[in-house]
Amino acid sequence: MIGLQRLFRFFEGRIGNSTAAPPPEVERSGPPPGLAAFYWHFVRQTRGLYVAMLATGLGMALIDTLVPVFIGRLVGMMASGDREAQFAAHWPQLVAIGAAVLVLRPLTHLIDSLVRHNAVVGGVTTLIRWQSHWHVIRQGWPFFQNDFAGRIANRVMNTGWSLRESVVSSIRAIWYIAVYGVSALLLMASAEPSLALPMLLWIVGYLGFLRYFVPRMRDLSRLSSEARSQVMGRVVDSYSNFATVKLFARAADEDAFVRESMVEHQDRISEHMRMTTRFLFTLSCLNSLLIVGTAAVGVSLWLRGDVGTVAVATALPLAWQIANMAGWVSWEISGIFENVGVVQEGMESIAVAHTLVDRPSAKPLAVTRGAIEFDAVRFAYGQAEPGRRRVLDELSLRVAPGERLGLVGRSGAGKTTLMNLLLRFYDVEGGRILIDGQDLRDVTQESLRAAIGVVTQDSSMLHRSIAANIRYGRPEASDEQVQAAARQAHAHDFIAALCDWKGRTGYDAHAGERGVKLSGGQRQRVALARVILKDAPILLLDEATSALDSEVEAAIQEQLDDLMVGKTVIAIAHRLSTIARMDRLVVMDEGRIVEAGTHDELLGLDGHYAMLWRRQSGGFLASEPVPARA
Repeated sequence: MIGLQRLFRFFEGRIGNSTAAPPPEVERSGPPPGLAAFYWHFVRQTRGLYVAMLATGLGMALIDTLVPVFIGRLVGMMASGDREAQFAAHWPQLVAIGAAVLVLRPLTHLIDSLVRHNAVVGGVTTLIRWQSHWHVIRQGWPFFQNDFAGRIANRVMNTGWSLRESVVSSIRAIWYIAVYGVSALLLMASAEPSLALPMLLWIVGYLGFLRYFVPRMRDLSRLSSEARSQVMGRVVDSYSNFATVKLFARAADEDAFVRESMVEHQDRISEHMRMTTRFLFTLSCLNSLLIVGTAAVGVSLWLRGDVGTVAVATALPLAWQIANMAGWVSWEISGIFENVGVVQEGMESIAVAHTLVDRPSAKPLAVTRGAIEFDAVRFAYGQAEPGRRRVLDELSLRVAPGERLGLVGRSGAGKTTLMNLLLRFYDVEGGRILIDGQDLRDVTQESLRAAIGVVTQDSSMLHRSIAANIRYGRPEASDEQVQAAARQAHAHDFIAALCDWKGRTGYDAHAGERGVKLSGGQRQRVALARVILKDAPILLLDEATSALDSEVEAAIQEQLDDLMVGKTVIAIAHRLSTIARMDRLVVMDEGRIVEAGTHDELLGLDGHYAMLWRRQSGGFLASEPVPARA
């Protein structure tokens, strides 16, 4: 038992760490877009295992060919009149063949199973899924905005299984029947060339059969896989936004939205199954012709005395075995191309080159002072089109080290776009953005974002513990530091009272998918704690207190004042009272800076800012002047 466990561990460890960082050459290129290149990208990393499967497949096919030979020898010996003489003449051959079948066949099957099941199934599948995920998670912001998260995840998971299975099945089925078929053909031809004629004609017919059916089944499989991913994407979209579905009482519309994709998937499956039925019926007819044809030719040759009983007794089991295997192999080939269709569909999400990559010469960002400069920045979303309006047009802005800058303007003025460009979620079309004189395109994205703390109005949460969510800002932080950050964000009290659906409490309680177990204000306070813990030299606040009530906001505002000390801060807020204390306010309109100055200076200009201020103070803001900064 211990020896068997060691054997299992030996084969299970043939790939090593399947979830290690990809090799440098794999990391640089990523999965290529061509189908053959995509397969080779993953196969070459574990090609030794596939070579081993070819060797075991060869051994199994050759040993299985001995079974009809064994039967033929037995029948020939028993049909002879002089039984003792025949047995004395043939028993060494029979014992050798029997020993091969009894010992070598199980041993070869064991090795093949160890390679295929213990080394390939777990390790190779995990390696493909991990490297696919590794590549996809490093895609740019637009990649995830343009697709269903559920569909992307479905493709990553299914592609790993389907790619592995199609390669394994090709070796296990096609290679096996090729070796077995050639061996059978040679055995029949060696007895009498005419005896091999039905097998030869069957091979030609079988290849034509595959050529007709396989591409059609592949295409139908791909359509079915795409429809399945569409169902998955729509179902996950409904589940992820269940609150909106409930709030607007649109269950019937969601039913129709999902039903449409399910009906389409059912139609695709029906088309696929119709082709499958035709496939199986045609194959059954072809195999019947092989068996009857071989028997007819064998009996005819036997009647003429051209072949003996042994040849006929060997040929018929060979033909029968080929016919039986043909059904299995055809089904395997159908499965291969079905899996190829799944892989092709998965490639639409996996074999996509990163659109925003670090330059080969990129270096880590070194923030020494925190000066930020937007130099004649031009940017527009989407592909370049004639007459397309830019979101930012020749925008220039300097933020001094340690300055607290507020961005003001109507929705769509370009404020959030400016922040997204500073985080390099997109690249500028023209101009440049500098931090301490370093062009963002010349530094690594990881180092850039590590130097910037961000709190947005839509504070997303990971489906992990509250402590893990806060610690995301600094993974090495201690529990005491996590709790200190939570206290500073006025989150400790409500965190201590949390209890999730599995009985975990306090900082161990899980937030739920996207933080669904927390209120908007609670999520925002956890997000603030995360940024407080990160303690980055540059701070971006995009409606950072929009989900908080006035009392909590006032308390947190004091903590934010402390947090902003010594940092370069850019803040966006439609509620002007929250940023009126900033050192300088910049008013944007249609991608341009139209005003800049302090709160009092902008009121004195009686322009865009003054108009916005009057609208808010006349509606729901107090009219008292904002206290000067201490």
